[in-house]
Amino acid sequence: MPERLANAVLFQIGWLACVLGGNSLWLLVALAVLVIHLRWVSSWAAEGRLILCVVIVGTGVDSVLRGLGVFEFRDPSPLIPLWLMLLWALLGTTLRHCLQWSARPWWRASLLGAAGGALSYGAGGQLSGVGFAYGQWPTLIGIGLLWALLFPLLHGMARRLDGDATP
Repeated sequence: MPERLANAVLFQIGWLACVLGGNSLWLLVALAVLVIHLRWVSSWAAEGRLILCVVIVGTGVDSVLRGLGVFEFRDPSPLIPLWLMLLWALLGTTLRHCLQWSARPWWRASLLGAAGGALSYGAGGQLSGVGFAYGQWPTLIGIGLLWALLFPLLHGMARRLDGDATP
């Protein structure tokens, strides 16, 4: 239980550093959070593949959304900003720890994904200055629907990488 609480607190600190700091020195705080997690809560050997897979999937999903004009960032890159990639890495640290309770049954992950995804993107967009080209409510509803599918898939990926592929 203490490791789950530590993971939750670390994630929130990292989330704030990424969202408020953007691509600035605040990313060092988020990197420190990732290092602390891997040093005292888990390890790279235990979670490295999961974190990398979550970053790849998340970067792909958000970059496609950016390409479709859903998100408007300040930088002209076709990929999402570094701070958002790091935020995906931080999310990867939660799947086997503070958010593990949401993995099963699948509908619990789907409900949390829908609500949490929309709330996180809504708050993150407001705090970081990311624009929603199609309007806030249509975008957040779409994000909620996407995350209702994505979050159970991320949990499934965590199980498969952990060697437990049972449904």
